[in-house]
Amino acid sequence: MTISELILKIDDFAWGPLTLLLLVGTGFYLSVRMGFIQFTRIPYWMRNTAGKLFHKHEAGEGEVTPFQALTTALAATVGTGNIAGVTGAIFVGGPGAVFWMWVAALVGMMTKYSEVVLAVRYRERNAEGDWVGGPMYYIKNGMGEKWKWLGSLFCILACLAAFGIGNATQVQSIADAINNAIDAFFPNAGYSFMFLGNDVRVTTLIIGIILSFIVALVLFGGIKRIGQVTEKLVPLMAAVYIVATVTVVCVNFSHLGEVLRMIFVGAFNADAAIGGIVGIAIMDSIKKGVGRGCFSNEAGLGSAPIAHAASSESDPVKQGLYGIFEVFMDTIVICTLTSFTILSCYCSGGVDITWGSGGGASNIAAAMGTVFGSKLSAVILAICLTFFALSTVLSWSLYGTRCCEYLFGIKATRVYQVMFVFFVIIGATMSLQDAWNLADALNGFMAFPNLIALLALSGVTTKLTREHFAKLKEEK
Repeated sequence: MTISELILKIDDFAWGPLTLLLLVGTGFYLSVRMGFIQFTRIPYWMRNTAGKLFHKHEAGEGEVTPFQALTTALAATVGTGNIAGVTGAIFVGGPGAVFWMWVAALVGMMTKYSEVVLAVRYRERNAEGDWVGGPMYYIKNGMGEKWKWLGSLFCILACLAAFGIGNATQVQSIADAINNAIDAFFPNAGYSFMFLGNDVRVTTLIIGIILSFIVALVLFGGIKRIGQVTEKLVPLMAAVYIVATVTVVCVNFSHLGEVLRMIFVGAFNADAAIGGIVGIAIMDSIKKGVGRGCFSNEAGLGSAPIAHAASSESDPVKQGLYGIFEVFMDTIVICTLTSFTILSCYCSGGVDITWGSGGGASNIAAAMGTVFGSKLSAVILAICLTFFALSTVLSWSLYGTRCCEYLFGIKATRVYQVMFVFFVIIGATMSLQDAWNLADALNGFMAFPNLIALLALSGVTTKLTREHFAKLKEEK
């Protein structure tokens, strides 16, 4: 067995049936304990999240507003996976993958809620006066010092995964999208040269240098600057993508009924949904749908609560509601729009799908091209992917920094940050698939320490939730 094959097997295990079962099972268990508030309290959590997005909030030293905490976390979850990842899941798992993606998201709402509640409940002030929190802190402060090693394990995995999933792969997506947009207007205009053993386009290196400068400018400004940037970047990037995809879906509105039929029939019989025999098994559909849902919204992975811990909100439950909204926005809204765009264009005959094969951002570009034309669609996708991926890099730079701080102290974080910024340039020019598969595996393994903590501390989350809603009832 070659090293590449071994890494691929590790990646397959990290995102295999056991991990997905634990992620979904934990979400369902927490939903039961919390009384399925993602369904029974929809008006309440929508009113206290979406209803307050444009309210003016003040944050003190070392903290960000609840909205900035949300957008920082959303910046990491809403990434290239919402475009290329969802498309790939549909191509390989069939239309039914969308159904299982929804299932993962609906129970994942309570996983993310629990993570955020615990992050605020057990957070600390660091030497610079910033709020710090996340799985490592609710493991140490909630489960006790004897479990501190588990928090350290989470941090090691997150520090390493940040360079791949939260850096290089995102930067590569930006470079590819921009280069494709350039090619749409100026075919064969790219010049390349050898850089670190790879044949690299000049534009790719320029993009990497520019992005590294932007990341450094924001990252070295601390949590408050990251929050200030993401609160402007995330709504803008979401609006551009939502408007573009909704336009395509509206043009193909007459096919929406067929799209829904394909999704629900395909969840249990993929071949029947697409009118042929291509050999897509139910397990393929479930694995791709659940896997893409969990990977996209990061519910259960433990990354997002690191951002939420910095919120100026003192009530853990109130900040936890933003965790529910985060999964709703990422998967139920944005991933669904990606799915509807691809499938509606397939039903209208605008795009072809080779079922059982891989798909990606180019397929979304083709779908948008049926409405906007190839050149404009390339520009739209380049803008969306750039915003999505850059925001992910900024958030993961924070996650990696906080994990490094937990392991080695605050003085070590500057070294980590410099390495992270430098790796933006390297990542843009690299083409090492093994490195990405290994980073993907590390990202998946992050879930295990976090899920153990969520289950061990579920009694605390349940108590805080019941007390919060009991107090609301008394106030009425």
